[in-house]
Amino acid sequence: MQIKKMFIGSLTMAFVFSAMALQVDVVKQGAAKVTVTLQVSGSPDYQKCLKRNLELSGWFRIGPSGSITVSGAAGGAVTATGRGKSITSRESFGDAAGARMAGRRFADAIVEAFSDGGKGFATKRIAYVNRKGADNAELYMCYPDGWDMRQITSDGRAAIGPRWAANGHDLYYTGFLHEKQLSYRINVDTEARECLGFFKNGASGAAASPDGRSVAIILSYQGNPELYVMDLASRKIQRMTKTPAAAESSPCWSPDGRKIAYVSDQTRNPQIYICDVASRQSTRYTSKGRQNTHPDWAKNGRLCWSSLQAGQWCIMASEPNGGEASARMVTQPGTWQDPSWAADGRHLVASRDKAIFLVDTEPDGDKPVQLFYNKGNWMNPAFSK
Repeated sequence: MQIKKMFIGSLTMAFVFSAMALQVDVVKQGAAKVTVTLQVSGSPDYQKCLKRNLELSGWFRIGPSGSITVSGAAGGAVTATGRGKSITSRESFGDAAGARMAGRRFADAIVEAFSDGGKGFATKRIAYVNRKGADNAELYMCYPDGWDMRQITSDGRAAIGPRWAANGHDLYYTGFLHEKQLSYRINVDTEARECLGFFKNGASGAAASPDGRSVAIILSYQGNPELYVMDLASRKIQRMTKTPAAAESSPCWSPDGRKIAYVSDQTRNPQIYICDVASRQSTRYTSKGRQNTHPDWAKNGRLCWSSLQAGQWCIMASEPNGGEASARMVTQPGTWQDPSWAADGRHLVASRDKAIFLVDTEPDGDKPVQLFYNKGNWMNPAFSK
């Protein structure tokens, strides 16, 4: 997609979309949304995908009389103009799926051009699990708008805990292809797959470092489950924790690759700890809540996790370098599990009641949005960054 930018004067903006007079608004995080208008002809798939992803971004509202205009013909030139700025997309496509991708790309371009520092995530993919039986759980993926769902594995065995590599193509997960849990890497585009190692007593929780050279992984071949780091080139491993009376799980990396957040039940209740990779020293991160599980680190340094409080599960999110003291509840108490940050560090996906939701973590942000309504037992979502 070619996008041409032209600055007209001021930095504010309006916006038009669709042959029907719709409207979108640009908004600062935590502020009232601003109005925009959309007038795009052509492909209905392009139109609906552009509209939905602009709404999901949290910056725009669709309605009449906007202050930004998005106009043109899908598959030709589409321009967003307003508030002293203009950008144009010229992207052709051959089918409905291509039209939707073009709509997603222009939605991201509009967010990044007209919002106050926002980052688009419409083209990122979300992997998740559909549990079909006691020993059968397959991996699927789709885009944040819920469309273009695709099944990744078809093994008739359990596949759980997906986490994306930074390249957005490789997915790490725990599978049971060989009668015990082992860690796998699969390229979702080529379907090439490999096992990271046939370790005694299995392996789980593999998560790739930001530079893609290492994975954090849980191994128990020396006893109880402990946190290790594996160099992917040499397959050499380095032990990070030594907790003979506890079990570790769910590792994830800090954006700079210097720390790993993980879960440990050293206190008999699962809590989140932070390991400094260089020194291999860990410190406890959470103390509020009976259980705290499944941490995930955003690119902007925010940490989120599932927390069991007063008998119900919610999602907590802390600020960069703020520690647990800066954390606040970003969902209502219920059955929320498995949060994973979007690329903007504002939204996340999480599972609740067999469904996947997009959650806006701003204090006065949008209500959680269910991604799709396909029948299934959907869980373990993971957002590519």
